[in-house]
Amino acid sequence: MLQGVIKRRILPKLFGNKRLSRLEGTLGVRAVGYRSYIGGKWTEYGRLEFDFMLAQGLEPEHVLLDIACGSLRAGVHFIPYLEPGHYLGIEKEKDLIRQGLAKELASDVREQQRPELVVSSEFEFERFSKQADYSLAWSLFTHLIAPEVELCLRNLRANVGEGHQFYATFLPGSAEQNESRSHAHAAFYYPREDLEAMGERNGWNCEYLGEISSERDMKMRMMKFTPA
Repeated sequence: MLQGVIKRRILPKLFGNKRLSRLEGTLGVRAVGYRSYIGGKWTEYGRLEFDFMLAQGLEPEHVLLDIACGSLRAGVHFIPYLEPGHYLGIEKEKDLIRQGLAKELASDVREQQRPELVVSSEFEFERFSKQADYSLAWSLFTHLIAPEVELCLRNLRANVGEGHQFYATFLPGSAEQNESRSHAHAAFYYPREDLEAMGERNGWNCEYLGEISSERDMKMRMMKFTPA
């Protein structure tokens, strides 16, 4: 009922003719749902992320950091697979984490596997109790302005060891078309060379891995970062 009231009465008053898909934060999550808010295709993309990381060598004894973990679309696969306490998730929207835990992860799995979750919009990786062996940012850089991409790269480098592997998707294209501020539902594009330069400025070696299989019109690419 609350979701219907928001759509029919509150949103038109606050946002005029703006589409629901442009809403961010708690209001946006409640308006479109915790699954749709992070882009939909819940089952397909969650499994795709999981299979990709296993192909890169992720084993149960490794510690994985899921950057912008959202409502645990991939976490529901990673958490049971990894050893207890070895899933680290960071997300700026508290409501996404709350609903993911409540509606997507069985209570016994949560209690046994003890995922470590941090709510932060500043990439505060130092708040975790342990360092990750692998990190994944799936559909994160595709929604960020360049300074925030660099903040993520810089803060992550300061909080991982020499053997770390970080994988991040991006949309190739001209950055001139990007909006002036980060937005959860806007597409941001970067030339491969720009992303490599950002990584190198912040202490990373970069390896371009090519296109990630996707049914969507926008084909994402993957970049691998390792400590320089």
